[in-house]
Amino acid sequence: MDTTATSPRVRTSSSRTAAVNLLAQVWPWIFLLVMVAFFSIFGTGFFSIRSAANILVTSTLVMLMAIGQTYVIITAGIDLSIGWTVGLASVVSATVMRDLALGGMSNAPAMALGVLAGLLVSIVPGVINGVLIAKVKVPPFITTLGMYGIVRGAAFLLTDGQSAVAGLPPELRSTLTSLGNGSLIYNLPGEGITFFSPPADLAAQQLRILQRLLPYPVLIVAIVVVIFAFILARTLFGRHTYAIGGNPDAARRAGINVDRHLIMIYVLSSFTAAIAGILHVFRFTTGSPSAGEEALLDSVAAVVIGGTSLFGGAGRLQGTVVGALTISVVQIGLTSMNVDPIWKFVVVGVIIIVAVFVNQIQAYLEKQREHA
Repeated sequence: MDTTATSPRVRTSSSRTAAVNLLAQVWPWIFLLVMVAFFSIFGTGFFSIRSAANILVTSTLVMLMAIGQTYVIITAGIDLSIGWTVGLASVVSATVMRDLALGGMSNAPAMALGVLAGLLVSIVPGVINGVLIAKVKVPPFITTLGMYGIVRGAAFLLTDGQSAVAGLPPELRSTLTSLGNGSLIYNLPGEGITFFSPPADLAAQQLRILQRLLPYPVLIVAIVVVIFAFILARTLFGRHTYAIGGNPDAARRAGINVDRHLIMIYVLSSFTAAIAGILHVFRFTTGSPSAGEEALLDSVAAVVIGGTSLFGGAGRLQGTVVGALTISVVQIGLTSMNVDPIWKFVVVGVIIIVAVFVNQIQAYLEKQREHA
């Protein structure tokens, strides 16, 4: 009979590792709830349906960029070009829509072709990034930093150096607004609920209290999140992504085509950024080269806050969603307290440091357990 007993030291180490692993999984949720509670108490009008809708809509840009960034960081890479890929996709999409509409095409096909053009153009920087990183072995930081400048220049060249695409016909702008700023459900307190469009002929006072439930951009992003979360968690593509991030040499020995997979990962990153750029066109009825510039670091922050390891091999898209919501809550919450929004960068920076610290402790205890 085996009488070998686990030493108290090993049991203590295992318990400590399990506790840290649990903390790493739940602390983003805890922090998000703490932020919501804090701003609900000290902010003005923060805890309301209107504020919740604003938080969700505000988070869509960062969330879309962070979806692809999550895949990239799980492979131990980074994509610094997506901020300007958002801008390039928005510029191309808006330009195609405008030119086709001015040429006499009806709004629906013009918008469809504009969306398609924005998505297709995003493939170019993704493929170039992936080939340089996978085949030429240029570090991801350098490759995507170089692409950052290339895509930025291309976007501004397409607008002749202007900050936005001008000249969209009024009818097209109206259609874009109804889709990009519309909601599935509207609630007018005291009057009732309507679907797809708000009640007609509302007074100014009624417009101020009108509640927009389930905005279309939020529904679109929710669908994208569900699709890519399923791919990452439940498919062979997702398992290969984790394997490459954990140990690319071992992944090659296991028969995974690492180079091809990395190219696909960077194309995916550009593709989700392009979706963000197209949503920008629908929300603001124009394309802007700098549409995603400020959200670039926020996308990385959302991934890190959500628990994805910067060293690769670990992470979940659900955590990234929490990270994006946390950034949006901070932004809207500071506004509700009449605090300069620039403090958002300070708060997010502190959160990032804490997230990396928790990640480092988790990695250290994992190594300790392996060597115990």
